[in-house]
Amino acid sequence: MATTTPVDVFPAGVKPFVERKYPKAICMFDVDGTLSPARLHASDEMIAALKKLREYTATAFVGGSNYAKIEEQLHVDGENVIDAFDYCFAENGLTAYKLSKQLDSASFIKHVGEEEYKKLVNWILRYLSDVDIPIKRGTFIEFRNGMINVSPIGRNASPAERNEFERYDKIHNIRSTMIEALKKEFDHLKMTFSIGGQISFDVFPTGWDKTFSLRHIEGEGFEEIHFFGDKTYKGGNDYEIYTDPRTIGHSVTNPEDTLRLLHELFFDKA
Repeated sequence: MATTTPVDVFPAGVKPFVERKYPKAICMFDVDGTLSPARLHASDEMIAALKKLREYTATAFVGGSNYAKIEEQLHVDGENVIDAFDYCFAENGLTAYKLSKQLDSASFIKHVGEEEYKKLVNWILRYLSDVDIPIKRGTFIEFRNGMINVSPIGRNASPAERNEFERYDKIHNIRSTMIEALKKEFDHLKMTFSIGGQISFDVFPTGWDKTFSLRHIEGEGFEEIHFFGDKTYKGGNDYEIYTDPRTIGHSVTNPEDTLRLLHELFFDKA
């Protein structure tokens, strides 16, 4: 059952859903590679388009990162991200907001338990110590509310280093090989391993992928749920929600592609 606020209070200047051009539709967006370049700020054009879209449909982002990181990428001066979207789903919806009000959350650590979590972390660190890649930086494991994020190069890598690792990984399959080893070692935990962004992959309980966010909008009356993402291939962190029968999936290659689709689907329609 969806968690909803008792009374929907819309920000000043924002139309209630029933007054929008497509009142029964919602557009949900991945963040990295869809609304912005990986870990970089969205363009002014994208921010303006997202604001305009609220005249047409309800809007939401659904990202794997925590809220603070998404805030860095999508904020507009003087405005919080939770005020710029109707729904905000960080960490695949495990941290969620509707109309700036926080909804119920879930916890990875409570789900797996401290002992199993410790075993998982120790195994990952031992494995990464033996991985030979051209460079390594810092923060190889990032703990989040609903998952852990694992990066063989380290999340402190610069944009140029991220680009280089992504090219290297496409040839040497560093992430996919590690995921297969993790699946074999921790099969009993029933985890899902999902490649996202340029340098990392997510580990979370099965069912806690981006489809988790959909439970927050069940019962809200939406008849069309459009999802836009760039990692829509099997093993990518947009795959599950992109292929979910409840959504209309749109696979994009970059933020410019997302803008093109918004014009085709909504802005340029007669």
